[in-house]
Amino acid sequence: MTGAVRVVLADDHPMYRFGVATVLGQAAGIDVVAEVADGNALLAAVAEHRPDVVITDLGMPGLDGVAAIGRLQQSDPGIGIVVLSMHDDDAHVFAALRAGALGYLLKGSDAAEIVRAVQTVAGGDAVYGASIARRIMSLGGAAPASPLDGLTPREHEVLTALAAGQRNAAIASSLGMAEKTVRNHVSSILLKLQVADRTGAALKAREAGLGK
Repeated sequence: MTGAVRVVLADDHPMYRFGVATVLGQAAGIDVVAEVADGNALLAAVAEHRPDVVITDLGMPGLDGVAAIGRLQQSDPGIGIVVLSMHDDDAHVFAALRAGALGYLLKGSDAAEIVRAVQTVAGGDAVYGASIARRIMSLGGAAPASPLDGLTPREHEVLTALAAGQRNAAIASSLGMAEKTVRNHVSSILLKLQVADRTGAALKAREAGLGK
């Protein structure tokens, strides 16, 4: 991506929204183009400003965050959406991910984590806070014999390419699939491997002998 990453920020708490906007405004290569307080205003701001990334809370008046994410995925499937929420329970986390969020952080994440999440999803990759990864891990019960055992054959192919250092566009070309499909596979891989980003996935893959 060339130029600054354009961000629309949605949160109904003005002081928290101000704090996040300040953090992002101080980061090189990120431009907050709009701040809004509810889901309907978020949809309008995205339609007006066409950002690269949306950061949204879930509990907002009117249209909530999950519903807004779903609408945005229908109208603009290329947009990167990061949830920044106080909720770490199964219902909220998986509702947001199913709706199409590429990132999920908890409020309390530090400035570096928020900036990294924006940069990561702007590049088409998923990212999860460490506490969310632990939450996902807690659902899994007994661990598989290998961290890769839970992957589908297609996810295994994508992970092999990822571990070899290929970006999404190259993986899409080599495996004959749409880049959006690759992003979806990477997102699923991160959840199944219980890692925060593609770097963590690559490390686990290499430990298992892939991509060497």
